[in-house]
Amino acid sequence: MKHVVGVSLGSSRRDARAELRLLGEDVVIERIGTDGDKRRLVRLLQELDGRVDAIGLGGIDLFLQAGTRRYYMRDALRFARHVRKTPLVDGSGIKNSWEPHVVLDYLPQQIGYGFSGRRVLQVSSVDRYGMAWAFWKAGAQVVYGDFLFALGFPIPLRSLRSVHVLAAVLLPVLTKLPLEWLYPIGPRQDKITPRYGHAFRWAEVIAGDFHLIRRFMPDDLTDKVVLTQTITPQDVAELRRRGVGMLVTMAPELNGRSFATNLLQALVVAFAGKDPDALSPQEYVDWMYRFDFRPRVEWLSEPRAPDLRALHERLRAADRNLAGR
Repeated sequence: MKHVVGVSLGSSRRDARAELRLLGEDVVIERIGTDGDKRRLVRLLQELDGRVDAIGLGGIDLFLQAGTRRYYMRDALRFARHVRKTPLVDGSGIKNSWEPHVVLDYLPQQIGYGFSGRRVLQVSSVDRYGMAWAFWKAGAQVVYGDFLFALGFPIPLRSLRSVHVLAAVLLPVLTKLPLEWLYPIGPRQDKITPRYGHAFRWAEVIAGDFHLIRRFMPDDLTDKVVLTQTITPQDVAELRRRGVGMLVTMAPELNGRSFATNLLQALVVAFAGKDPDALSPQEYVDWMYRFDFRPRVEWLSEPRAPDLRALHERLRAADRNLAGR
């Protein structure tokens, strides 16, 4: 049996456990939140080290990225030093391989939803640089919300070039700050305080870290497409109440929720039996297909926008045809 555990600085209200069978083997996936308690997170990492097949670190990235440069988070490195025997991952392997694949290949080819010319609000780019790059590569009009939502400054970034330049200037300093100054952890993840509603209204697609989306989303998200991960049934209800048209998560629903990318990467590493850094982006993609994991595409409301309505009808017709065979 494989056992992978995600230890997160996030709220324990989002804890979950799933038991499934993958490639003929029983697997337990578990997520444990520490409500922002860094000492408890360290104790858990120490207890799990050597006892499970892989550990996911949640609520914090080991590094932020812009272009080819990585900026390591001081807090995350301190946590990582407590794990010596078990592979420790933060989801970056999935973010830099599977997520771009979903944007550039899977969604356009499998469901007919491409991003060329679409207005995309990615709430933060340096924590999901692979996705940011993929939107640029696809020809989307993108607002990168790093300043808006992580720093609270009314400065929308509209190009990867601006992300690279500002990252080089600011991230060497920002990555040395306590995480909670930049990102909601613990009970702060449960609060919704709408901000920069004009950016949400402008966008057709809202993408990226769900905690940032949830924390700042407005009441009205009619016909928006939300592309994210780490979703609970309560989150889906929140998005449905706001009128979201289509929800896309990077992996299927497992026991009622979409687990975080750090747990997806931990699963791959546990099965591959290789050092996380030794796995190529293509290998991560291949393992996701071997698990038969596909993005979850769910319609949360009857869409009104013409392109979404047409896509909705086309997919419903395809489902009816499959059901009739």
